[in-house]
Amino acid sequence: MNHQSTRVCLPPGPRLPKVLQGLGFVLRRQQMMQQLQRAYGPSFTLDLPLHGRTVVISEPTLIKQLFQTKNDIVGLSDFNLGVVLGSGSLFSLDGTEHHRRRKLVVPPLHGRRLQGYEAVVEEEVLRETATWPCGVEFASMPSMTRITLNIILRTVFGAEGTEFDQLRKLLPSLVELGSKIAGIPLFRMNLGAWSPGGRYRAYRRRFDDIVDSLIKKALAAPSLEDRQDVLSLLLQARYEDGKPMTRQHIADELLTLLAAGHETTATTLAWAFERIRRHPTVLYRLAGEAEAGGSELRHATILEVQRTRPVIDAVDRKVKAPFYALGDWVIPQGHTVMASIDLTHNADSVFPHAESFDPDRFLGVNPDTYSWVPFGGGTRRCVGAAFATMEMNVVLRTVLREFELGTTFAPPERAQWRGIAIAPGDDGRLVAHRKTPKRAIQ
Repeated sequence: MNHQSTRVCLPPGPRLPKVLQGLGFVLRRQQMMQQLQRAYGPSFTLDLPLHGRTVVISEPTLIKQLFQTKNDIVGLSDFNLGVVLGSGSLFSLDGTEHHRRRKLVVPPLHGRRLQGYEAVVEEEVLRETATWPCGVEFASMPSMTRITLNIILRTVFGAEGTEFDQLRKLLPSLVELGSKIAGIPLFRMNLGAWSPGGRYRAYRRRFDDIVDSLIKKALAAPSLEDRQDVLSLLLQARYEDGKPMTRQHIADELLTLLAAGHETTATTLAWAFERIRRHPTVLYRLAGEAEAGGSELRHATILEVQRTRPVIDAVDRKVKAPFYALGDWVIPQGHTVMASIDLTHNADSVFPHAESFDPDRFLGVNPDTYSWVPFGGGTRRCVGAAFATMEMNVVLRTVLREFELGTTFAPPERAQWRGIAIAPGDDGRLVAHRKTPKRAIQ
């Protein structure tokens, strides 16, 4: 592109003061974005505090172009979890370093190893659901959070005994606080033990101490090469030059896997229960499929839950080149490009009758990777996507096999932003009746 002759060309957008746009973005983001889409079309420009001038896109063709653009043209946003997860986190890495790290982190979370993790998932579901009240409405979100946390600790950290108990107490507070301060630079400052930044650093020091203890135990074990937890696999992984990951980078990646997978998976499961309770026909079919040992409708339902209730509603990139030509737009250096997952998923032009919860739209169909984007896309697509999908599938399969779930005519639960994820406002209320074991025929 001839930079000398290039002219900036941004999509239209509201002329409200930056502070008012920022308030709307924080307090009523989904409603605001939907109104702006109706007013200005699938692309529009915002002016937000901290983010600055931001071009919002929702057309799959533009999302595809964004995800396929080289990192020297568009790169990491200034506001991502990397600022609290550490310099060794995938969220903090870009370009060649990001590519090298992905090659080490992806293999433990894909392929045949996932089958070995299924038994752990089912064990944790049975352990947690043994405490469920019978026939009494309760919030599923806390229960799903405990399940996914225990799964992460066992399959990723390889934690057991004292370290398991310590991490189970520490990690919810660490992740919750970290997700809240990630986008607010002032809160990240260490202003003493009672400040958010000071408390986060204390949590992080404790986390690093526990991980260091787990690493020492793993390295001292005579059967390290036989272990299948992600920590042990990362300890054995090597870059192309034969060098291992540093201990600090391993700790950063373990925290990244937890932050990116634990709360988001639990939240998607809570949304799944919220959705299927309000669609009795889908629930009836899911229960029958689980009894018969099938999985096709369950897989389609998970895809549809993620489409209609994405727990991460947008993906940001920062323009690093002098200019970036994105479709009809020419965006200057320093601007943010935001791919709106929520707007894309709810566009009738992308998904006909998008407002309907209809898992059948995904039966026997793999969704387009630039239209259905709950895990992001391109070189920065979530490395734990396959693990999370397996986890959700096994959790739903086990619950549907063990319980009859009550339906409801209550209005849909409103969406509520909770740091990392957008969760059901009433925590995914659920009613469950344990199935009576079938008697053997005499």
